[in-house]
Amino acid sequence: MNLELRPHPRRVAPPGPVVCVVLDGVGIGRGDETDAVALAHTPWIDHGMTLPSATKLLAHGRAVGMPSDKDMGNSEVGHNALGAGRVFDQGAKLVDRAIESGALFEGETFRAMVEHLKRTGGTLHLVGLLSDGNVHSHIDHVFALLDGAKAAGIRRIRLHVLLDGRDVPEGTGIDYVRRLEAKLESLRAEGVDARIASGGGRMVTTMDRYESDWSIVERGWRAHVLGDARPFPSAEEAVETLYRECGRSDQHMPPFVVVEGGRPVGTIEDGDAVVFWNFRGDRAVEISRAFEEDDFRAFDRVRRPDVFYAGMMQYDGDLHIPKRFLVAPPAIDRTMGELLAHAGKVQLACAETHKFGHVTYFWNGNRSGKFSDELEDYVEVPSGMLAPGDHPWMKAGEVVDAIARHFDRRHYDFVRVNFANGDMVGHTGDFEAARLAVACVDFTLGRLRRAVLDRQGVLVVTADHGNADHMFDRDADGRIHVRTSHSLNPVPFWIEDPREAAGGPRLRHLERPGLANVAATCLELLGFLPPEDYEPSLLAPTP
Repeated sequence: MNLELRPHPRRVAPPGPVVCVVLDGVGIGRGDETDAVALAHTPWIDHGMTLPSATKLLAHGRAVGMPSDKDMGNSEVGHNALGAGRVFDQGAKLVDRAIESGALFEGETFRAMVEHLKRTGGTLHLVGLLSDGNVHSHIDHVFALLDGAKAAGIRRIRLHVLLDGRDVPEGTGIDYVRRLEAKLESLRAEGVDARIASGGGRMVTTMDRYESDWSIVERGWRAHVLGDARPFPSAEEAVETLYRECGRSDQHMPPFVVVEGGRPVGTIEDGDAVVFWNFRGDRAVEISRAFEEDDFRAFDRVRRPDVFYAGMMQYDGDLHIPKRFLVAPPAIDRTMGELLAHAGKVQLACAETHKFGHVTYFWNGNRSGKFSDELEDYVEVPSGMLAPGDHPWMKAGEVVDAIARHFDRRHYDFVRVNFANGDMVGHTGDFEAARLAVACVDFTLGRLRRAVLDRQGVLVVTADHGNADHMFDRDADGRIHVRTSHSLNPVPFWIEDPREAAGGPRLRHLERPGLANVAATCLELLGFLPPEDYEPSLLAPTP
């Protein structure tokens, strides 16, 4: 594997750092009443988009490795593209292909799982996010697993469903539950004992990430494994009741268990098999660790059943989590971070907890560790426990403070930073909170800009996908439908370089510029020729 970077014949690195800023969830919308970005006070974003280097980048669909251009981008695939400089087929597309070809069901893991259940007489448990958002999972993949299990002779299946409300609209969880119940009814008619056993909202049950709040995973463990949560006779009744009591929030729905005759219908026991059907890794790692680790101390598991555990994909290739998986994840190599480390360049990655894994793990091609302990500093600013919608400024100011402190300690050649506000607050559906979140990001961007330009550095600004730019829809009758999902909008991009007379360089014309073009652009700004297989730089050729 060739990691060598050649010097650029005409471009040289600036005296200060090249700083790539990701304004998470800040896309370019229609500029109307639905657009919290356009209606926020954003003098620095507005300034950047007037520079000669300003343009729009594609951050969804095939431009980031998703199956089609109808698929939203997300932070995982966005940071993969930013760091890798190339477009790799992502989880959704890889799973689609494995199902269509039959490779998933012919693979070693699926066949070993079937043999395990035939030998033990155990139950197959399917756990995951139930929606068609196609960011973490897709309900079609669940249906395919059910059909594949039936075809393989598995006759007892229990599902543990996590409701979405972030990648799809809030209040739609009941629709997905009903679709699943209809599928399970058809399976029961064919002799398969298939039922929903437990569930809960994704933000309070099972799907924590970056060890932000292990109690989320513990609630899921107690519901799915132990059958310890509020009981209901059916999942449909659970969702409808909790809607009435707690509002139509899917993502924050408390965990529940389906019972019959006073007993849970599907606890996870010795000899069973468990498949976590999400393909995206960040919110699947911790529950996988709870099933697989011998020396597990995050919470009291009470009991750990002896099961065959597998993920839809391997969620952490470095740490081999989980050990078994149905579909191989994208093999991303020679990321920008690895090339710069090999070239001896000093790098800094900084974000608050919510997005720390994105500027490290995902930026590095789904790799957990550093490429060089000596040359790389990773700085996580703890997000804390307050809900983003209640404090839309989040930790943006603290992120800039942390970067400024590190600037005073050593020289950095390349810095990558994520401001999480536009995405995390956009997911709440609260328009005013999102508008304030974007304004806060803009203010802190201005602070960071001063710190970079004072050190004769170069500022590169973009986003990983849209969100706050499309906060609601209005139907023909004028009724508002709140959106909590990402948008399909392009994202901003600009470069501010004090060495340029106009404040920023000229860009070349590309037919469909996207996030994958950013890596080559940054490498050129650092005085390197990008690898030939990278997507081309956005910079116009120098004379």
